[in-house]
Amino acid sequence: MVTSAAEYEPGANAPGHVFWVRVQADGVLPYETRVRQRVGADDLEWMQPGDVVCCRVDPGDRDRLVLYVPDAAEAGRASISKILSDGRRADATVLAAAPVAADYSGRDDPVLRLDLELHAWDEPKPWRVRLVQSVPLTAIGLVDLGQHLEAAFFTVDRGESVAVDWSASLSER
Repeated sequence: MVTSAAEYEPGANAPGHVFWVRVQADGVLPYETRVRQRVGADDLEWMQPGDVVCCRVDPGDRDRLVLYVPDAAEAGRASISKILSDGRRADATVLAAAPVAADYSGRDDPVLRLDLELHAWDEPKPWRVRLVQSVPLTAIGLVDLGQHLEAAFFTVDRGESVAVDWSASLSER
């Protein structure tokens, strides 16, 4: 089970830290909840906004969960914030975009499946990727067929190490 830390704030009245997280579990639509727990300084470094961490969910109460940093063997996809800060840059052309959750209520950023073709100056040829990423409402017009987006990546793959840089894409408009 993987969850993405959306916000972090030190606890003022109670011990520990408060995290707003989006939980993605097999067989369940993604949902958001708040978690308060104590976290060591070493783990806290890997639990910043945008980082992907693991969690254990109480089967009787899906809002009761414990967050933990995966070890190297468990870690799958790099976090979006780390890709954007440390990754190489590429130009991404939108080939297709489709909503992931059909029950989108309009309160949060929609989560879309994006099919993109990436071009990087230091790669000999373009490659195609498929991402599932939340799209800021202010950037929803940028996911039309043929639009160009700023992206970052670590390696040429199917999308595991790719993220769209929405801030950079919006600033170009």
